Parts: sequence; structure tokens; C-alpha cells
Amino acid sequence: MPTPRITELPDAVRALIEKNSGPITDMGTVHGGYNSSIAACVRTGRRSPHTLFVKGLPLDHPRVWTQAREAKINPHVRDLTPALHWYEEADGWSLLGFEYVEGDHADYTPGASDLSQISATMGQLARLRAPGVELKTMTDRYRTYVESPAELKWFEGDSLLHTDWNPHNVIITKAGAVLVDWAWASTGAAWIDSALWLLWLLWLIADGHTAAQAESVAATHPAWKSAPSAGLDTLARVQERLWDSIAEQSPDNWSQTMKAAARAWNTHRQSQD
Repeated sequence: MPTPRITELPDAVRALIEKNSGPITDMGTVHGGYNSSIAACVRTGRRSPHTLFVKGLPLDHPRVWTQAREAKINPHVRDLTPALHWYEEADGWSLLGFEYVEGDHADYTPGASDLSQISATMGQLARLRAPGVELKTMTDRYRTYVESPAELKWFEGDSLLHTDWNPHNVIITKAGAVLVDWAWASTGAAWIDSALWLLWLLWLIADGHTAAQAESVAATHPAWKSAPSAGLDTLARVQERLWDSIAEQSPDNWSQTMKAAARAWNTHRQSQD
């Protein structure tokens, strides 16, 4: 379920930012994404101005653990993501202060020039093994959505996966695609990220990719060729069940669109049998 965004920084949040980065001279709310109560571009310091992206959640939020997850994973993915300058938990808030990156959110529409840059960055990620950080495994995440425990074998692996390919989590810069929001980083088979990207390619299903087109784009990911057909079939079924469940609990436009995308992909996979 999306987390409501706070557009005015609470006094406690301002104080924590200034404690770590100096006096705030300007700020603006960042509206993309679904998981943070606080998401702001903050300019600090008078003599040596610096711009940060600050994201945060109240300490009593049920997903506050994702903040610590991002803090721990950041040193291991520095070539793919903005550097984390500080992490603070105090006065009722959990905050992360990242280097601000200039760029635009990724364009996932058919033929977009961003797609090749995204695939190149995903290729870098696919070469990373999971670091010594406690992460969820894809087998654990999908355990309740498979038809039998035996199907979980398809998702086993030691690759580091991002897993949340919302286009707001991919920033296109002059140097290429940069990945943000590692809250749902996990371990598993290397090809899973490409398949989850495929679902977001279908996100704009009304005027975007067909399932077949999305698979052809996902196939540019270097790990796609290692994806077993039966594993893709299983993941498509799992994703339809998962998004059916999410949409039932949170019937907003975003979850309904993802439900439709997952159903379209599963239908496509079944038609190939």
C-alpha cells in the first residue's frame, strides 16, 4: 500500500537534517515513488551549498526496516546508486540522506532510448553477488504464492537483485541509468530482475508494450538467456497471484494496473505452451 507523502517537513525532521548537513536553505518535495513519508530535495549550507535527497519514515511505520536495509546495501552498490551520506534514527523518525542526482525518471514506453541504458545498468547489477548483508531471498518472498514448494527451486540463487523496477526508481543521467530505492533488495536467480522489469514495462499496458514486446526488451538483459522457460512460467503465475492479493488489499489505480500487467504476462506465458 502506498505511503502518504508529507509535503511540509516536521520540525524534528528539519532538525535532524541540519544536525547532519548544516542549515537548510531551500527544499522541494519529490512526488515520485510510493514507499516514503518524507521524500525531499534539500539544499543545505550557506558557504558551501550541497544538495541532498532525503527520504524517511516514522519509526512506528510497519516498513521502517526498509530504511536500515538501504543503509546497509548502499556501500555495496556505489557504482549503481547515489552515495549515502548519513543515516539517522531519532525523535520518532528514520532518515536517509543521499547525494542528489540530476536526471529524469526512466521512460519505459516502446522504443524509448532509456531502455538500452537501463539494460546496461542491469547488466552491471547482474554481475554482483549478494554482499554480507541480511536480505530476503526470493524463495521466501514467493513461498505463499507458488502451487507447490518444489516450484521455489526456480528462484534460488546468490545474485543481488533490486526487484522494484518502478520507473521512478531509475534515474536517467548524463552518465547513464542510476538505480535508487533499494528497500526491496533481495537474493535469488540472476534472471529474476529482468522478469520483474518486464512487469513494469507492461505497467502502461493501455498504450505501452504488449507482453511479447516486453519480453523482447527484457531479453536484452544478459541474464535472461539463463532463465528457464518453466521458471518464467512459474514466476508469471506467482506475480499474478501476488498482484491479485495486493490489489484486493489496496484497490488503488497503481495496484490495479500492476494486477492487469501481471495477468497479461501470465496469459502470454500460458499461450506459449
